[in-house]
Amino acid sequence: MKTKQLSLADFETKVFNYKKEKEWKFEGEKPAIIDFYADWCGPCQMVAPIFEELAAEFPEIDIYKVDTEVEQELSAMFGIRSIPSILFIPKDGRQPMMQSGALPKEVLKDVIKKELLGENETN
Repeated sequence: MKTKQLSLADFETKVFNYKKEKEWKFEGEKPAIIDFYADWCGPCQMVAPIFEELAAEFPEIDIYKVDTEVEQELSAMFGIRSIPSILFIPKDGRQPMMQSGALPKEVLKDVIKKELLGENETN
């Protein structure tokens, strides 16, 4: 599994069709992470290989990347003011969670296990 680049059109079909829905309604089949980044951003470049590793380690989630320079409408919709910004989307209908900043791999793994996959401390 690899991370996948996400365009506005892809976002509407794979994540959330905000033109059609007023309330959050996740369109994906698996929990997802969206990494909002820019090519010139140093911290974004640091976490990019981590997301590739996580995509391989957790095939049960989708990991997308959104280039904030290219997808400005999508970035504005989420109020992205600093990058990287990471959107964690659970599958079970709970609201997505946004986190700003480059997080270490272990922290990302913990969030994936607890928030996206529903694993608890005893698993």
